[in-house]
Amino acid sequence: MRVPLSWLREYVDLPATETGRDVQARLVSAGLEVETVEQLGAGLKGPLVVGKVLTIEELTEFKKPIRFCTVDVGMANGTGEPQEVVCGARNFSAGDKVVVVLPGAVLPGDFQIAARKTYGKTSHGMICSGDELGMGDDGSGGIIVLPPEYEVGTDAIELLELVDEVLDIAVTPDRGYCLSLRGVAREVATAYGLPLRDPALLDVPAPNSFGYRVQVSDPVGCDHFTARTVVGLDPEVRSPIWLRRRLQKAGMRPISLAVDITNYVMLELGQPLHAYDRTRIDGPIGVRRAEPGEKLTTLDGVKRVLDAEDLVITDSRGPIGLAGVMGGANTEIADVDPHPETGALHSTTSVVIEAAHFDAVTIARSARRHKLASEASKRFERGVDPQAASAAAQRTVDLLVLLAGGTAEAGVTEVVAPTALRTISMPADHPDRVAGVHYGRETVVRRLQDIGCDVYGPDELLVTVPSWRPDLAAPNDLAEEVIRLEGYENLPSTLPTPPSGRGLTGRQRLHRRVGRALAGAGYVEAPNYPFVGEQVFDQLQLAADDPLRRVVRLVNPLSDEEPALRTTLLPGLLAALRRNDGRGSHDLALFETGLVFHPAEQPGTPARLPVDRRPTDEEIARLDAVLPVQPRHAAVVLAGAREQAGWWGQGRPADWADAVESARTVAREAGAELIVRQGQYGPWHPGRCAELSVEVDGAVRPVGYAGELHPRVVKALGLPARTCAMELNLDEVARASRGALQAPRISTFPVATQDVALVVSHDVPSADVGTALREGAGELLESIRLFDVFTGPQLGEGKKSLAYALRFRATDRTLTVDEASAARDAAVALAAERVGAVLRGA
Repeated sequence: MRVPLSWLREYVDLPATETGRDVQARLVSAGLEVETVEQLGAGLKGPLVVGKVLTIEELTEFKKPIRFCTVDVGMANGTGEPQEVVCGARNFSAGDKVVVVLPGAVLPGDFQIAARKTYGKTSHGMICSGDELGMGDDGSGGIIVLPPEYEVGTDAIELLELVDEVLDIAVTPDRGYCLSLRGVAREVATAYGLPLRDPALLDVPAPNSFGYRVQVSDPVGCDHFTARTVVGLDPEVRSPIWLRRRLQKAGMRPISLAVDITNYVMLELGQPLHAYDRTRIDGPIGVRRAEPGEKLTTLDGVKRVLDAEDLVITDSRGPIGLAGVMGGANTEIADVDPHPETGALHSTTSVVIEAAHFDAVTIARSARRHKLASEASKRFERGVDPQAASAAAQRTVDLLVLLAGGTAEAGVTEVVAPTALRTISMPADHPDRVAGVHYGRETVVRRLQDIGCDVYGPDELLVTVPSWRPDLAAPNDLAEEVIRLEGYENLPSTLPTPPSGRGLTGRQRLHRRVGRALAGAGYVEAPNYPFVGEQVFDQLQLAADDPLRRVVRLVNPLSDEEPALRTTLLPGLLAALRRNDGRGSHDLALFETGLVFHPAEQPGTPARLPVDRRPTDEEIARLDAVLPVQPRHAAVVLAGAREQAGWWGQGRPADWADAVESARTVAREAGAELIVRQGQYGPWHPGRCAELSVEVDGAVRPVGYAGELHPRVVKALGLPARTCAMELNLDEVARASRGALQAPRISTFPVATQDVALVVSHDVPSADVGTALREGAGELLESIRLFDVFTGPQLGEGKKSLAYALRFRATDRTLTVDEASAARDAAVALAAERVGAVLRGA
């Protein structure tokens, strides 16, 4: 919400010395987020005056049309002679009043004006557009053309209100009342302890039976509808400068007088309004839910198919507006258009003003469903004062009568569903107990009255909530108001003392160790949002019955394209890799450790836990029972070079073996022994995929996969060629831990190395051979490493040779050759027994 300080001063008598920065500090202290204070007209220096175009000479010898103009600027140039100006704009004529900047002036952006020769003429100044003066878009698309009543030589800086300060406030969803000058002014008045001139305090005529007919069929969706009619509008009248400038400062573009007035009142009071061309409405106005398949062309020119949950405004022909979001094109206020033959002006001369209060949830869902966010929907979603509709309609009528020469019809229509005042009972000392500060009853009552509450009772306060604060629903909400108005900075800051002997849990320590280990291995952490779209599972080539396709869907997702919680870390990591690769970083190694989410076996709706006491064990257990299962996973993705080329060597690209090694790194930090076998699953290349398993309670359990991604997955996701990935269940790996990590015992005796080459069938995994060798060699084996794989016709069809280096060492003696050979032979024998291995060359 952009709030011009000059406009704000109309409702609060701020000290003349107060600047925008001062007001910002007060509002921030009161809990509002004022992002910036924009200094309009900073560096602007005159002379900048109103001028009258006397003559226009068209210079046609150039590539684009150029005009040489003489402009009367009065005595602003010191001589009273016409000023000669070169201009390229085409939207003005001789006799028009324009804004002229003279030599010696400085425009925003330190643009200094001086006489200069251009297009064969000397230009003594410049005829200005709105953009050149920092005014923003005024809808003209060119030079500012002023109404004829302004005197030549008038100071345009003051006339156009070019110097001002604008507060840009980020309004949170619970403070929708601050999407208006009225709401912000109330906060400023409270912050300064000054009275508020409430612009909604107007004399509103009572409803009667001869207003425009309105039928509300859905009182839940619309509990208040006010309709007023104004006739006899002058179609030639434009919005006055002060009105257009206030809209521009607030970030809105002036359109036409009737539309500008409704936008102005919305900004002033926070009540969205809509003006219908009365001649285009057929029959009474209605409010109902849309029929499935009904169509409506909105003001943006888009033809929309309506949903049965949409709330619509109708006449006898059908929908004429999407309630609370946008009006329909069939009742739009008409522009001023001359008749092609008679030249007579045709425009809207009578309007019906709608000021209504719609259900916030209904409007929010319609706006999201149609991807149509508007200034009106933004306010209705956050809550609009239902009692302000009548005052807003009256304010609009008054301005149309004053500025457009209209006449207000006597008929006043109000359709109101009965609603009770909202009251909250709260102990007077409740804010004290929440904040840990003694405020006292007098301060609590005063602060609640400051925000518009009526407060009764001595110790147990009965608080009537104002209509413009739908966010106040419980005692804690009222306590928050007292605390913020008294100043968050006045709350004492006390660090809790943690009990000794406690710290991170084992799960947290493992999470940190894994992160440090992967970072040390050259990976960069890339945390991602836990949201996914279900189409990504098709891109990952997951089977239709894959458990990862069972997702937890969000009721209110941040994005309709990602409405579910992730069941795998890969979509986010691969998206980060693709984004970085597209921005020129081609050698990538990323990792993430985070939670994934699987639906509970018995899904349900969790009960809301109390906040005034500790939940019972039964309440916590019921909550846990319906929460999603949330294991922690670790994943890496790689692309490009794993080792850079340079004077030290050729380098090498990342491949499937790097992905497998990253899994081993994770397992080592968990103190678990990882079992690596050839596998095949979903997004991985069937010939370059490793299944990762651990042994838990005597059973081998798969915990993940690693390897090179399938080319079809790479193409579907737009990834670099030969992208590799690994993902495993970190919680399951931790369950396979052998306990606390033991420091290795360093032997002072020499190592004995024995190499063996075994011939096995080509379908025997090397992991099985390695396991057999390890178990057969016994306690003397220190390490085993596969260093060569060979295939060839000399081995026979369907055979391969696996060469291993075995390192033997004893802790208490130097091994003899016979002892090392015996251990090696035992290892070979067990491999022969288990996998049919034959010693090569034997």
